[in-house]
Formats: sequence, structure tokens, C-alpha cells
Amino acid sequence: MFADTHQTPDHILIVDDDGALRERIATYLQTRGMRVSQLSRARDLRARLNQSEPDLVVLDTRLPDADGLALCGELRANRRFHALPIVLLSTRHGVEDRIVGLEMGADDYLAKPLATRELFMRIRAILRRARLPLPGLAVAHMASVLRFGEWRLDTLARHLVDESGATVALSSAEYRLLRVLLDYPNRVLTRDQLLDLTQGREADLLDRSIDLLVSRVRQRLRDGVRQGRYIKTIRNEGYLFSATVVEATGPCASACCAAA
Repeated sequence: MFADTHQTPDHILIVDDDGALRERIATYLQTRGMRVSQLSRARDLRARLNQSEPDLVVLDTRLPDADGLALCGELRANRRFHALPIVLLSTRHGVEDRIVGLEMGADDYLAKPLATRELFMRIRAILRRARLPLPGLAVAHMASVLRFGEWRLDTLARHLVDESGATVALSSAEYRLLRVLLDYPNRVLTRDQLLDLTQGREADLLDRSIDLLVSRVRQRLRDGVRQGRYIKTIRNEGYLFSATVVEATGPCASACCAAA
């Protein structure tokens, strides 16, 4: 196990137009040692993020001045915030609604009415996963660039770089899944194993969430299901990353990316 050496109180930003709910969540999180800020509108969130970035955003899907789902996608498309943890809150309870939320790049999705204790546990799990080093290559070698095919993964900036030198942003969930696949190349990983390595059991996400996440990473790699150049679906078993992974460390790693 790795100890959490994070000393500064986690700053959670709640964005919801329901003032009573915000207060209830804020009070609970504050009693657990977290620092909480509250906002009610999308425009206020954009202004706040231009000033400072919280550790995690709890975002309602229906705000007075914006669709929270679209706002989540907007943040994910911005390279500054592509790794910012986001938990969506919604009055919609359907499975498809949750899947849409995850498709927009959310790290988790909770339906209202919600239990503040469950929200706290999910926030804590997301923050812990974001700060812990991954197993395998990430811990053993601390490579700053991992190369495979025509791609390079910059593990410091947490984005992909293609052959032309263009960068492709990754959400935190996409990055962690890709890291796990790169750490275990040419090995079949079951959906349960991928859930354990990327989300943690306490996240209790839908089984389909891993398939959805794999689909999103394939899109980033421009790797269609039929081609399966990088990520192969092994029927009734799971997924296999089939490309050779080469590590690059030290100053030359950044130079190589810059020269690409």
C-alpha cells in the first residue's frame, strides 16, 4: 500500500443551483476535513477556474445557464482541465444517462437524491487514485515517455503525442486506463482487473463503464474496433494491448517529443 502524503486539505468545488443541497454537501465534506467552495452557475465556474483550480468539481447536470453535461465536455476539451476530476450529479437515474455522463468525460456520476456519505467516499476514492502511482512500469522505472507504434505518451503532461508532434488530451480516467494497458502489454486483462487497477472496487461503476472507457481510448488512438492495432477485444475474456512499449527517461524524452 502507498501512504497518502497529501497534507493540504482537498479543495472541492460544488456547482449546483440547489442552495440547500450545496449546504448539506458542504457541511458534510467540511466535517471530514475538506475545504469547500460553492457556486450556482456555469459562468461563475468558468470565472473561478480562470483564477484557480480545485482538486475536484461536483457538477450538477442542469444549471440555470448551461447544460452540465455539455459543460463537462467543454472542460475535458480544454487542455488545462482535461485531468480535472469531475463528479456529475443528476436527477436522471437511467443507466443510459450514467453512460452519457461518463462519455462526456466525468470520473463518476451520482443520481439525486444522493447520500452525502456516498458522495464523500467516491470523492475520496477518485482523489486517492489520482495521486497514487500506478503499478508496473510507472513505479519501477518512472518513465516520462512511453512509445508505442506512432504514438508517445507523455506521463508528466498526461497527454498523447502523434507522429506529427500534435498532442491529444486525455481525461484522467482515459489516462489511467491507457497507463494500465501500457504497463501490461501483450497480456489479457479482464474487465474486473481493469476496474480494480483503474477505478477501485469502491467506485462501484457499471460493468459497461470499462467497455465505454476502452472505446474512448480507442478513439484517442484512432484505433477502430475492426483494425484493433493497439487494443484487441478478447471474446469472453477482456482486452489485450498488442503493441510493443518502449520507455524513454531523462532529458532526452522531452527532446524526442519536441523533435517529432
